[in-house]
Amino acid sequence: MKPTRVEETPLPGIGLRHDFVTAAGRRVGVVSHRDGRRELLLYGERDPDACVAQVPMTADEAEALAEILGAPRIIERLAALHRQVEGLVSEEITVPHGSAFDGRPLGDTQARSRTGASIVAVIRGSEVIASPGPDFRFAGGDVVVVIGTAQGTAAVADIIAGRTDG
Repeated sequence: MKPTRVEETPLPGIGLRHDFVTAAGRRVGVVSHRDGRRELLLYGERDPDACVAQVPMTADEAEALAEILGAPRIIERLAALHRQVEGLVSEEITVPHGSAFDGRPLGDTQARSRTGASIVAVIRGSEVIASPGPDFRFAGGDVVVVIGTAQGTAAVADIIAGRTDG
């Protein structure tokens, strides 16, 4: 897949504008204001320099949109890793509601030291938490993305499900 070329334009006194052209030929942009606000811009099909729609967003709204759009990219990157590294697998493990790890921090699993597998992301609803730290607290329904050997990822599933001491 060819990387998308993003143009960056300084906007003195305002911030930065990033623009790119989609595969369908539509120009899309984002203005990042110095105060953290963002504006999503959609340019005209006939005149790619004319902005036809502008959606103002708070920093939290922009982050939520980035997470929604980024979640499939994490899955794509994991699939690419599978093709590149023989023996490496990823698993998506759901934390059961009311389980031993519902409400407990990731560090309590000791997953990496016990299994050799790594918890690389947690999907909570539409939010993706990439590289969660040891203080990150699981919630019932979280989907934990684990990378390692088949044996290691299965062992993490056992830990989260409470089939081994955790």
